[in-house]
Formats: sequence, structure tokens, C-alpha cells
Amino acid sequence: MIRSLRIDNFALIEQAQIRFQSGFTVITGETGSGKSILLNALQLILGERANFQVIGTTRDKSVVEAEIDITHFNIKTFFEENELDYFDTTIVRREIYKQGRSRAFINDIPVQLNVLKQFSSKLIHIHSQYNTLELKDKEYQLRLLDVLSGNLEARNSYSSKFRSHQETKRRLSSLQESYAEAAQKQDYNSFQLEEIQALQLEATDYEQMQSKLNQAENAQDIQAAYAAIIEAIDGESGLDDLMNRLLSTGLQDIKGDVRLEEFKSRLKSVRIELKDISSDAESGMETEDLDPEQLAVLAEKMDAFNKVLFKHRLQNQEQLLELERELTGSNKSLDDLKEEMDQLESSLKREEEELKSLAAALHKHRLTHAPKISEAIRASLDALKLPDTVLEFQLTKSSELTKWGSSQLEILFSPNKGIPAVPIHAAASGGELSRVMLALQNLLSKKEQLQTVLFDEIDTGVSGDVAQKMGQLLQNMGESMQVIAITHLPQVAAKGGQHLSVRKETINDVTRTFIQELDEKERLLETARLMSGDQINEAALENARALMSQ
Repeated sequence: MIRSLRIDNFALIEQAQIRFQSGFTVITGETGSGKSILLNALQLILGERANFQVIGTTRDKSVVEAEIDITHFNIKTFFEENELDYFDTTIVRREIYKQGRSRAFINDIPVQLNVLKQFSSKLIHIHSQYNTLELKDKEYQLRLLDVLSGNLEARNSYSSKFRSHQETKRRLSSLQESYAEAAQKQDYNSFQLEEIQALQLEATDYEQMQSKLNQAENAQDIQAAYAAIIEAIDGESGLDDLMNRLLSTGLQDIKGDVRLEEFKSRLKSVRIELKDISSDAESGMETEDLDPEQLAVLAEKMDAFNKVLFKHRLQNQEQLLELERELTGSNKSLDDLKEEMDQLESSLKREEEELKSLAAALHKHRLTHAPKISEAIRASLDALKLPDTVLEFQLTKSSELTKWGSSQLEILFSPNKGIPAVPIHAAASGGELSRVMLALQNLLSKKEQLQTVLFDEIDTGVSGDVAQKMGQLLQNMGESMQVIAITHLPQVAAKGGQHLSVRKETINDVTRTFIQELDEKERLLETARLMSGDQINEAALENARALMSQ
């Protein structure tokens, strides 16, 4: 339950400290006094997104802080999972800044909004007029039935598997698109691969082949060059002859000069090198000439190689080999895609069969419990002055699976005897919807084990004895949980164990909203004011005393 709420610089509230009691608390105030401000502050505690326009004028930030008693709620696991300090009285705080920043804390530890929302939703529920409209929503209706029938755990398990199934479908669809795109390229890739494979890149050295062709094309010039080298070295008066004469006559008998001895040694080395060059040149002269047919074959191969190289804008044989490996891998990837698609299709079939089975079980459970729930709601509505109400959960089974199963639900409603029940959105008035929602919320609060429920004008559209019955039901709910109701009806206000009044005042030309807990005398006056307005007479006071004593 909420023990206290501190509001600082929030809209028209400069500062407020509210102590909440257990049981049934009512909040009253004139239209425009600021009851909605209090509601908005509580919604921040529930993890709702901040409206930065509500920041007051006294500082650059607003603070809303609540002390919540969680002693008997068994949620220590939540604190462990989120690495939070656990205390029986937990402090939740929201801070919003004019710069557009928002911060949330649980026991002074910063948390994300989704964590705060997960925590608060386990403890507190705010029911507003918007929630009354939710009763007309098909998905809300089905969740309502599942909660009241104790079917929520099975439904959540099914929904989890359904989401996983949808994800598998999306993955398969993505793979099918990839496969279709890859398949379109396969023929072209295969043609390219065959073209490259025909070059036999692994077994052929095209650089060496080009060298042979170059040699063949320049054979005459090459032979002449070799001959010139041989003639220059071994020919008459060639370099070898000159070196021989120099070494055998000119330098043979000279002694005593170190430098000449060194020259003599170096010249001998040069002569040896010249003889090697001449010998290699003779080998070059003896190289086998290629016949025209061989030259034509080599030229054709080189043309094919260069054509493919140019086509793919590559520079050398190694780059072409890399492309060949890539194209080979792309065909393999296509096979892998097909295998993965086949596996996903098999998984989808298994998942769909399992989902159908789970959906059938959900539908059967709903059919079994729907009449009992209808009877429980009808009994509550009887107490709220709708004795002849018919409220039925009309269930049909669809062949299509949805995130909540295969059930299609229509809530049929008739408030009057002898009038056929029709869909609730077409039949119920505002006051009737309010009573239906209160009856449902009474049942829901027991099933979901909430500690605190806040009703924002749940009594809209009702008056008189119906309002008194609603007040009694809220008071009864307060015996097992904390119930807070914002109301404008004296019949409801009179049933509160605690009464808070919201008022707006202008002080020094500044308008402020104040929240005050009323004592017994003040409660009497406020209840009377709700009956007769600002002019409170003795009759209104007597009626207020009578309401409060019932």
C-alpha cells in the first residue's frame, strides 16, 4: 500500500506531503481544484512518461516521491533480478527537469522507466474514465476473462510461444527473400564461374605463358642479341681474347706492386664472369623455337585470360583466383539458405501444431469458466442496482491464430429484463458502464492481488441510491486492500475511512493547490458541501450525518 506521497514543485502544488491510510480513502474537491494534478503525480510513480509542462515555477525540477509498503507482497526476486536494494518500505522517486530530462529511482538507485513500471504495476492500479472505455475493446475483454478465470498464466505462456512463432515466420520470410534474390543471380554467377574455371587458374601460370609469347614474338631480335653477346665476348678480338692477352703478357711478369696484383686478381674474376655470360647466351641461342600452332594456342589462352581479367576489372591472376573462390562460395551459400529454409519450415509446422493445441485448451478453459464469471458479475451488479442485468461472454472459435489464441469474444449486455443482450459498446450508458467496471474491478483486484487501486471518478453518471451502493462496495473492497477514490458524490465520500480535500487558493497573486486531510467535523462539512454547494444548510448537514453513520 502507499504510505505517503511527497509532491514538490509540481504544477500548482508547491509542496505537499500526504499520508495515506489503509482501507478506503476518498479525495474530493471542486472542479478545477487540482484533483487531476494528484492523479498525474501518482501516474509518474507508476512509470508513465513525464509531461515537462507540469514543472512548477519555484525551481527547475519537479519531484514526486512515494513510500510503498511491500512487506507481504513476495517480490524480493524482482529486486534481485534488477540488482536493487530490498526494503519492506520501498521509496519510489521521479524527478523531471525543465531541460527535458527525467530520472526514476527505487530506493535511491536509478532505474529505467520500464523497470519502474514493472515494479509499480505489481502493486498499484489506477482506474480512470479511459479504462471504462477499454471495456469496449475486444482485446481488453478477452484479457479480462482470462484474469477472472485464472487463465492468465496459460495465456501468457501461449502468447510467448506465439511471439516466437511470429519471429520464426519473419526469419523465414527474410530468408525466402534472400534466396529469391540469390537464385536470380545464380545463373549469371554460374556462367561467370564456368568462364573462370575454364582458364584452369590453379594449373596454369599465365605470367609464364605471357613471357613465352613475348619471347616468341621477339625471337629474331632475341637471337641477334644473344649472338652479339657471344661475338663480343668470344669473337675475334673479343673481350675474352683481350683479357687473355692482358693477363698472359702485359701483367704476367710484373711483381712488387700491390695495386697491380689486386687488378690482376679482379680481371681474372671479370674474365670468369664473361665466360659465364657467353655460355648462358649460347644456351639462350639453343632455346627451342615454338611452332606457329603452339603460338596460336598460347595466344588464344592469353586472350581468354585477359578478356576475363578485363571483364571483372582485375589486375592479376591471384585476384581472379579469389573471385573464383567467392563465386564457388556463393553457390554453396545458396545451398545453405535452402537447407536453413527447410529447417525453419519444419519448425513452423511443429510450432503451429503446438499453438493450435494450446489455443484449443485456452478456448476450452474460457468456455468452462465464462458462465461462472458472468454469474459473479451479475451478483455484484445486483448490489449496484442493476438487478435484471444480463452480461454474457459470447465465445466463438476462429480458425486463425492470434496472439491470445483462437477465441473471439463479444461481451453481450442488457440492463433491463426482457431486452435482448447486445454488444456492450452498443447498449451500456455511462452510468451502467461505470457500475460494470466497478464490479469487474472488484473481482480483478482479488485475482491480481493488487495492494492499491485508485478510482478516478468511477461513479460518473450515477446518483442517489446507486451512488450509495457504489460507495458501500468501495468500502468493502477497502477491507482487504487500499482503495483510493476521487469522487464528486457525497454518498461515496461518506464511506471513506480517510478523507482528503483538494482546494485551490490564490495567495499574493499566485494560484496554488493544497491537499488537506479532513477531521470528522471537516468531513461532515465537505460531505454536506457535495450535497448543497457552498451554501451549507442544516438539512444538508443532517443528510451528511446520516450518510456517514450508515
